[in-house]
Amino acid sequence: MALPSSAAAPRRSVLMIGSEALPFSKTGGLADVLGALPPAISRLGWDVTLFTPRYRGVTAGEFRERFWLGVGGYNAEVALYEASLGDGARAMLVDAPGMFDRDFYYGYGNYDYPDNPRRFAVLVRAALEWALRQPSGPDIIHAHDWQAGLAPVYVHSMYALNPAIGNARTVFTIHNLAYQGRFDASWMPQLDLPGSLYNLHQLEFFGSLCFMKGGVVSSDCITTVSPNYAREIQTPEGGVGFDGVLRSRSDRLVGILNGIDTAQWDPAADAFLPQPYRAINLSGKRAAKVAVLTEYGLPTDDATLARPLIGMISRMVDQKGFDLIARLSEYLPTLDASFIVLGTGEQRYQDVWRSLASEYPRQFGARIGFNEGLAHLIEGGADMFLMPSLFEPCGLNQMYSLRYGTVPIVRRVGGLADTVQDYWPGRFDATGFVFNEYTEWALLDTIRRAIWVYQGNKDAWRALQVNGMAQDLSWDRSAREYVKIYESAISRGRP
Repeated sequence: MALPSSAAAPRRSVLMIGSEALPFSKTGGLADVLGALPPAISRLGWDVTLFTPRYRGVTAGEFRERFWLGVGGYNAEVALYEASLGDGARAMLVDAPGMFDRDFYYGYGNYDYPDNPRRFAVLVRAALEWALRQPSGPDIIHAHDWQAGLAPVYVHSMYALNPAIGNARTVFTIHNLAYQGRFDASWMPQLDLPGSLYNLHQLEFFGSLCFMKGGVVSSDCITTVSPNYAREIQTPEGGVGFDGVLRSRSDRLVGILNGIDTAQWDPAADAFLPQPYRAINLSGKRAAKVAVLTEYGLPTDDATLARPLIGMISRMVDQKGFDLIARLSEYLPTLDASFIVLGTGEQRYQDVWRSLASEYPRQFGARIGFNEGLAHLIEGGADMFLMPSLFEPCGLNQMYSLRYGTVPIVRRVGGLADTVQDYWPGRFDATGFVFNEYTEWALLDTIRRAIWVYQGNKDAWRALQVNGMAQDLSWDRSAREYVKIYESAISRGRP
């Protein structure tokens, strides 16, 4: 007689570790990933537990246990609170007041907290110590970005002989290589790291202790957030000094495109839009366009509605291409288009947009700050979405735009290159407009090209919208690729 499936095939388990996750905390895209990926992997039959800090102001979770944790002579009192992430996945929120009960997650302004090495070592060690006490250890330990980079290091050093953890396979995901977690070597003994690990092949990186390098060189598999970014970071131009390290592990490095929450971002059921719409009937986009123009105080007459509305939702920094836009500030008003922006960032770029909105109030709108509802309304109401990034590991807004029939204008870099297919006459799978060189003139030419198609070829424009809305951008797609990596790590073993 056949055994029940639960007995014949016990569920695999993965322990994830990351420094922020929706709905508990967020400063960037890492939080979106760690809020959505665990439930998607759980839906594929895995037990998923995410460890993340319980920062100040977080009240979620039910108390589970309290214990003392020693890290390099520092003793931290740790409490764990369990909260559901949905679909069977759970978060264990690490409450260590001396570490995480602070005004900000990582530091004040441009200054990191000086004890960040200890803070995130406590997060990692809390997760591993919890795993030791479970009936069975995890099959996979999946660490995200530099803050969790010591997880595979500890697994292969202080926990190497422990049967609950030492046999687990480790996966490390790079979300943004520019943030590397580099600290003075004097932190080694304070983090229970053997001095023997401080060498060129393990934790030493240009004279510093590097958490990112620890994650890269110690993991059984390495992933990053798009296939193209995986290629870029192995080049001197895109590797931020890490290209040699990553090339040495190229056989273990895979790019997996992030997904989006297709329930939260769905024009057919978005409560922030005045009227739902689908690819078969895009009339709701006009209602959203009227609503967003009204919100920004721009005209809603027939002439304005006939012009394309170009939107941006972004941090106003060089990485996002705002230096290019600033250099085009005298040319943009000459285009037959309206522009709106939502975001915060460097004062000089905020001033550029405020100045344009003040001088051309019928054509430009600027909102400094962030508002979730307005972000949805911009995605629904804009005709085009601008992302001229210097670098972009994956990017989410271009995927929101595709889902909403809002045609992206992007630079061919990172995940933007993987998700947006450039238009040219006769191309049937195009979804947007793409430029290569990081110059203001390449950007301007591409905006002009998009305006020309919008105004002169309605059939081509509709095809761009429909093609974009047909893409599978779900986390379920991404989760299937992660599970392949997990299974490969288990069967392939360690290098």
